[in-house]
Amino acid sequence: MAAWTRSPIAAGFAALAGVIVAAATFAIVPETMQAVVLRLNEPIRIVNRWQPGQVIGNTGAGVIARVPFVDKIVWVDKRVLDADLDNTLVLSTDQLRLNVDAFARFRIVDPLRAITSTGSTSSTEERVADQLRPLLGTALRNELGKVQFASLLSPERGQVMDRIQASLQRDARQYGAEIVDVRIKHADLPEGSPLESALQRMRTARQQEANTIRAQGQKAAQIVRAEADASAAQVYAAAFSKDADFYDFYRAMQSYRHTFGADGNGPAQGSTNIIMSRDNAYLREFEGRSRP
Repeated sequence: MAAWTRSPIAAGFAALAGVIVAAATFAIVPETMQAVVLRLNEPIRIVNRWQPGQVIGNTGAGVIARVPFVDKIVWVDKRVLDADLDNTLVLSTDQLRLNVDAFARFRIVDPLRAITSTGSTSSTEERVADQLRPLLGTALRNELGKVQFASLLSPERGQVMDRIQASLQRDARQYGAEIVDVRIKHADLPEGSPLESALQRMRTARQQEANTIRAQGQKAAQIVRAEADASAAQVYAAAFSKDADFYDFYRAMQSYRHTFGADGNGPAQGSTNIIMSRDNAYLREFEGRSRP
């Protein structure tokens, strides 16, 4: 039996050395992380790299081996991450100064490029987010500068977001990132006089629009009323041409209904007294079909 096996201290040191070597040799790659293995600062492989449509359990995560004290593992998050952008000043096409709060959701799909482009082997995700924030600000200013402020309050807002995402996507590739979504949290006018001036301009524009719609409605109503009157006159004329006596009788009945308040549009009941002689021409229809 070797001498070191008989010494508890030597055995303890041997066991400790074995644990250190094992820890430096083996590593566990979680499902949520991507591992870039570097050998003397040169990449040799990527473990558990993100791929579209991956099924958990078949991604490559788990225990991996490396050359102890030579290989180094750089961890890169595999999940969707956020890059927030606050208080970005944007000038809309209708010359309104806006304070915009927005965020971009992204995923690192090329961890090796993310590491090399940021020049960092630690906190790679934060470095990528730091690089994306100014790019997001530029995309916001470029796209929001092409639309009016009212567009952000309408369904057109979704199209604006799509254009901002497409613009940011082109720049994000250089950092190994893929943009999942872009959203505006707030787009507010500055406090004070600029805000009041902008609200007044919007109020005036809406009043002008309402006046235009009202005028068009009145014009359309007059046209419909005129067409209805013309159609009624044609009907009356056709009826008169077919039976003049019946037409006179019908018109007289209509006049009686209105005069005596039977249709609800004449004088109020009991408010008017009408005295006529029995041979008054207005009442001739009550005398029968004969004519004087």
